[in-house]
Amino acid sequence: MRHFTLALCAILAGLSCSSADIRTAPNSGYDTWSFYGGNQEQTRYSRLAQITPENVSQLQVAWTYDTGDASERSEMQSTPIVADGKLFSISPKLRIFALDAATGEELWSFSETSDRPLNGRRARGVMYWTDGSASRIYAAIANRFYSIDAATGQPDPAFGQGGFIDLREGFDRPLGSFSITVNTPGVVFGDVLILGSVVSEGLPAGPGDIRAFDARTGELRWQFHTIPHPGEPGYETWPKASWTILGGANSWSGMSLDVERGLVYVPTGSASFDFYGGNRAGDNLYANSLICLNAATGEHVWHFQFIKHDVWDRDLPAPPSLVTVMRNGKLIDAVAQSTKHGYVYVFDRETGESLFPLEEIDVPASDVPGEQLATKQRLPTAPPPFARQQLTEELISNRTPEAHALGLELLRKHRNGPQFTPPSIEETIMLPGYDGAAEWGGQAFDPATGLYYVNSNEMAWLVGLTKIEAPAQASASTLYRNACSACHGLDRAGTPPAFPSLIDIGQRSSAADISRIISQGAGRMPGLAHLGEPVINAIAQYLISGADTTTAVSAPASPFDLPYRHSGYTRLFDPDGYPILTPPWGTLNAINLDTGEIVWKIPFGEYPELVEELGTTGSENYGGPIVTENGLLFIGATLHDRKFRAFDKATGTLLWETTLPNSNSATPAMYEVNGRQFIALSAGGGKGGTPSGGNIVAFALPE
Repeated sequence: MRHFTLALCAILAGLSCSSADIRTAPNSGYDTWSFYGGNQEQTRYSRLAQITPENVSQLQVAWTYDTGDASERSEMQSTPIVADGKLFSISPKLRIFALDAATGEELWSFSETSDRPLNGRRARGVMYWTDGSASRIYAAIANRFYSIDAATGQPDPAFGQGGFIDLREGFDRPLGSFSITVNTPGVVFGDVLILGSVVSEGLPAGPGDIRAFDARTGELRWQFHTIPHPGEPGYETWPKASWTILGGANSWSGMSLDVERGLVYVPTGSASFDFYGGNRAGDNLYANSLICLNAATGEHVWHFQFIKHDVWDRDLPAPPSLVTVMRNGKLIDAVAQSTKHGYVYVFDRETGESLFPLEEIDVPASDVPGEQLATKQRLPTAPPPFARQQLTEELISNRTPEAHALGLELLRKHRNGPQFTPPSIEETIMLPGYDGAAEWGGQAFDPATGLYYVNSNEMAWLVGLTKIEAPAQASASTLYRNACSACHGLDRAGTPPAFPSLIDIGQRSSAADISRIISQGAGRMPGLAHLGEPVINAIAQYLISGADTTTAVSAPASPFDLPYRHSGYTRLFDPDGYPILTPPWGTLNAINLDTGEIVWKIPFGEYPELVEELGTTGSENYGGPIVTENGLLFIGATLHDRKFRAFDKATGTLLWETTLPNSNSATPAMYEVNGRQFIALSAGGGKGGTPSGGNIVAFALPE
């Protein structure tokens, strides 16, 4: 890794060196925050040193900016970036804006003037590019990817169609047949923007191709097919027509870039549909993979597939971190990838060789007709998992007798097993759950110590399938149940904002608008045009008025028709709404990547109402950490206490904390303007039913 120097040590005398002998802190760089994650290596590391372990307790609010864009159950997951004294970010309503990074004063903002429906309300930041004279900000608003002049806030007329490109273009499928957007910034390699995408997790879904665009013109430079086309490696791991029909295998969580080597590292998610793969027999390369590509050409260099034929929704949840690992007395440039199932995998950056031994484990066969799972999966022997792997009686909550009794009842009622126990018609307990272990905030790496910091969720969920009945005629409620209830619930309440409530939707949208969204899809929702107009209109009327009319199901057979649907997203809570397993319900971990050992682990987050009774329980957490050269680890992320904290990076000792206006679900940004060091973060709430907001809060030492 650039900037690293190797210390002269006892190896010259024929003796072995310790990690401390060899590792030194970078002597340049890592003092800006102009990329998502701070740098394109995704290490979330800063050399800025004005804030120290000795004075961190003096931090105070320097400024607050309210976007004014919060709405009921909205989220603000954006990590700001800073360049030329300006802070750039994006609001809950996908409004792109620039602030004076020293004062929080708004300099400009950009939002669409059209009334077209936006495909989702989650954006995790923006991209910045400059050639030394011109500077641009890039972000997606639904399917449009905009280039905005960083000085004026106006779209660049030379880019695409007068300032934007349509992300739906460039595929071997009809325009408008699927929804696509970008919620996590990509990387910038010279004058090339490399992007992943968000597509539907059901069918029909767009393919998850990795694409590179010219930063000036928006012209497509290269495209890598994550569902291989005929003649491409991996084509044999799918049914022959998959590249024309199936979707997903997309990189929604961001990527990392080795600028010197010209290599981009791309993590991908599962193939659509997430939970049943009877229509996609095979290992399904390059879904659930870390793919190393030539950043200039998009050519494949190496890959590793974490989950073969995924039916657990085990997307890779965060960008990989470019790290160094000591082996045989020298530092090896490596890449570390965290996972939803609680493991860290570490690979040689150039060859893809695992730097810790891998073991193959047997996977039980599925009992769902038509499903053929891979017989084996691979797990690293080190580091050990940073999250618990299976719910057992010993892990059932003892918070109250009622909590324990319900936990035992749930454990005995549902199927249960180790990692890779397959979904079934009987609902199965999954730990970690859909939201990790690791999540989208990303991880931090300290090159001076080799410590890798990852926060983790500890929550049990249920995974299951429900048989879809396909009668010649069906009531509107049955049609809704088969097509919509897995996400929006039988009660139509959803789990906003990921799956919005449909209760009283008729007061917000017309029947025509509802039918159009059902037909065309939006964000993670697939378009369901194959159901046919009568069925779609019947569902729309049912949502508006509750009219449970019987409709002829006469649409022709479609390749998107599956025999099973997901039974829904269900967390396992006790009678009072707390996790059914024993604390900690969230942890913060420091892992030594040289030795593969967990150096320290602490409960992370709290439920304020339980502190007096139980102390620090840990809680769900979704942002990421920043580590500094001079000894600090900053992180927000915890849902229920709204805290922003600073820890001693060596020990995990809490040094400072403050309460935010709303919880933070993103990584902070650390920067310096006019000789003053700031740390700014979004306070948007909304996740997990917490109150929503739309603020950015910046902290600094007193002037």
